[in-house]
Amino acid sequence: MSVFSRVCDVLGIEYPIIQGGMAWVSTASLAAAVSENGGLGVIASGGREAEWLRKEIRRAREMTTKPIGVNIMLLSSNVDEVVKVALEEKIDVAIFGAGNPAKYVPAFKEIGAKVISVVASEVFAKRMESMGVDIVVAEGTEAGGHIGSVSTMVLVPAVVEAVSIPVVAAGGIATGKQIAASLMMGAEGVQIGTRFIATDECEVHQNYKEKILKASTRDAVITGRITGHPVRVLRNPLARELIKIDERCGTQEDIDKIAAGSLRAAAIEGDLKRGSFMAGQSAAFVKEIVPVKKLMKELWDETVETIRKFENVDMEVKE
Repeated sequence: MSVFSRVCDVLGIEYPIIQGGMAWVSTASLAAAVSENGGLGVIASGGREAEWLRKEIRRAREMTTKPIGVNIMLLSSNVDEVVKVALEEKIDVAIFGAGNPAKYVPAFKEIGAKVISVVASEVFAKRMESMGVDIVVAEGTEAGGHIGSVSTMVLVPAVVEAVSIPVVAAGGIATGKQIAASLMMGAEGVQIGTRFIATDECEVHQNYKEKILKASTRDAVITGRITGHPVRVLRNPLARELIKIDERCGTQEDIDKIAAGSLRAAAIEGDLKRGSFMAGQSAAFVKEIVPVKKLMKELWDETVETIRKFENVDMEVKE
């Protein structure tokens, strides 16, 4: 399956699977487990202090010698401090989201790190390619956390057509069949977030994991539309209140009053009422909590099996 070689070669990984950088969820434990088992593990810096990130990078490197990535949220108030730490620790891969990383790309290139940018349009993907980004992640609106407005099935082939660098598909992917579908659309890898929450190595509160296991396809709802930066979360009392604010055209202040600290409340405290349980629509496909090693094998085995079903199929159009 040489089609996968570019993403794997660029990142130095075995499988073209990137673990999503989820704020308050993606810690060293999860990242190291994913990297150790053939993918690219990612530590999320969003909502965290820069020195916390330094400790997590070092902790991850105690658990694996394989490449580790850091997700850098460009909306964060301390983004400069986070970037400084990532550079000082000579991180292997920098993944930027929610903004334009132009000012930071040269510094990461200088230390030999690979740079990935999450994009929500083909226009932005072209811009990222022009500034030397190695890979773009085309993230559809099915994803958890901050989202764009275009579906994965539409966005991925549009971005593939627009750029020559490798494209990784994201948003709504939790099974090998969905990985295979992404590859058929021209992606050369996938980024998966929600599915990795329900693993033994993910250090979030058990309530978070259980909430994902119980989710249906309609339970991942969109909040914060009025801010211009909508967020997909699992339905609960907080989410319902946030949706009401959108419906009445409230303000950012209205959101801040009830949502401040809600990510920590979900991930660390497991607060089912006041926590913000960020997750994608793919939560509906998550049925059990498993070790990362088992999950990685199952994902790739199903991907290969799905693709092989079509290898000997006669697809010739009949006259």
